[in-house]
Amino acid sequence: MATTAELFEEPFVADEYIERLVWRTPGGGSRGGPEAFDPKRLLEEFVNHIQELQIMDERIQRKVEKLEQQCQKEAKEFAKKVQELQKSNQVAFQHFQELDEHISYVATKVCHLGDQLEGVNTPRQRAVEAQKLMKYFNEFLDGELKSDVFTNSEKIKEAADIIQKLHLIAQELPFDRFSEVKSKIASKYHDLECQLIQEFTSAQRRGEISRMREVAAVLLHFKGYSHCVDVYIKQCQEGAYLRNDIFEDAAILCQRVNKQVGDIFSNPETVLAKLIQNVFEVKLQSFVKDQLEECRKSDAEQYLKNLYDLYTRTTNLSSKLMEFNLGTDKQTFLSKLIKSIFISYLENYIEVETGYLKSRSAMILQRYYDSKNHQKRSIGTGGIQDLKERIRQRTNLPLGPSIDTHGETFLSQEVVVNLLQETKQAFERCHRLSDPSDLPRNAFRIFTILVEFLCIEHIDYALETGLAGIPSSDSRNANLYFLDVVQQANTIFHLFDKQFNDHLMPLISSSPKLSECLQKKKEIIEQMEMKLDTGIDRTLNCMIGQMKHILAAEQKKTDFKPEDENNVLIQYTNLN
Repeated sequence: MATTAELFEEPFVADEYIERLVWRTPGGGSRGGPEAFDPKRLLEEFVNHIQELQIMDERIQRKVEKLEQQCQKEAKEFAKKVQELQKSNQVAFQHFQELDEHISYVATKVCHLGDQLEGVNTPRQRAVEAQKLMKYFNEFLDGELKSDVFTNSEKIKEAADIIQKLHLIAQELPFDRFSEVKSKIASKYHDLECQLIQEFTSAQRRGEISRMREVAAVLLHFKGYSHCVDVYIKQCQEGAYLRNDIFEDAAILCQRVNKQVGDIFSNPETVLAKLIQNVFEVKLQSFVKDQLEECRKSDAEQYLKNLYDLYTRTTNLSSKLMEFNLGTDKQTFLSKLIKSIFISYLENYIEVETGYLKSRSAMILQRYYDSKNHQKRSIGTGGIQDLKERIRQRTNLPLGPSIDTHGETFLSQEVVVNLLQETKQAFERCHRLSDPSDLPRNAFRIFTILVEFLCIEHIDYALETGLAGIPSSDSRNANLYFLDVVQQANTIFHLFDKQFNDHLMPLISSSPKLSECLQKKKEIIEQMEMKLDTGIDRTLNCMIGQMKHILAAEQKKTDFKPEDENNVLIQYTNLN
């Protein structure tokens, strides 16, 4: 049987099992092996092995049946134990419910008893406190403070609590009978208040946050609490403005205070807002005034640059402060602070801007004409000029004396760039400094100044001068000078149109002023195109007139007549 068991290997494969049995049986090998193949012996081995397997099967089957019986028995015992445990659990749950009900009953009794004790203890405590207050009040009435709470400086917190309550009581007493004691209590109230503020100040200088928090909590019920906050704000700013940039110093100060104010005061957002208000209304307002007042009347350019820079830096500081907790409507709060600083400067900003832009533009043009030694001639306006313009458009005739410009177009891209740069800066300042409701109107005023000095005083003047410099059609000397004027005027107007789209349009795109600006631009374009068209026509007529004169007076028909008329086709002018 042991041999039979050894033939079983995992995993069991019947073919391999038979093969192993044959090889282990003498005479079961092939004819070429050490022993000859013996089928009878192999059959006998198979029969014996089958009997062994049957015996093994019976033994295993009896063992399986025994194990099954044992398993069933244990299952019944386990089920019985489970039922017993369930019954025990039900009994324990019932006991737990009874215990819970009992605990609830006891807790109710305890709460009721506690309420009764509190009802008895609260009046008792009040009576004890009233008795103590009466005792302290008698000391003030007698004029001699004997209690340790008033004489011991270490008990200032308890003394402050007592004197604050006595102060409230004294206010309810009639003045004629208790004037003296009321004044004594008020004097002690004031002294303790001053001591607490002094203690808070000393603790702040020592950097003792916990002591500052204790004193601030006591002062919270005193009238001098706001003075305590003022002292804190004042000392916070000592040594805070050491750099050249007051705005950066203010931002760093507010960040530092924001980190510690919550550990000191019970209302940190109010204290921080008061600090920011003090910084704006005292430090920044004084700084802005010093920077602007010295150049407000003497140097408009520097005044506008300083105003723009200061307002921009102030709004940037306001944006940094928006991340702090300043209450419910911090946006409105900060906007009011900015307005309080700059309102006197922003009210007449556009007047200063337009006045400076006009004077600056006039100076740029005059400096250019002076560099050309040119005395700018006046161009008529009104009905006579309109009549001349209509006659010119219909007849192409020169009106007025011809002017010799010596080939000068009186157009300068440098002048144009300077004018556009000044206007660009004006648009940027207008965008930043104008009230949103006034922005389109102010931008339109700046645009009209640009039109006046760039389009009318410079381009239109150059066109008028160019038209006056074109010879008549019967002149013997043609002049192509006006074509240079056309080229430069076209280039300049493209620059003007680019600034119109890039800097003016964003400021007026959503307002009625957009249509006004577009209409004005259209009128300027049409006016210039008519003058350019007139000048080109007159220049072409002048060229044609000169060609006619040359062909009629100076060129003979036989000058270039070839001797051999048959070779006409090969005669041509060489290109140089």
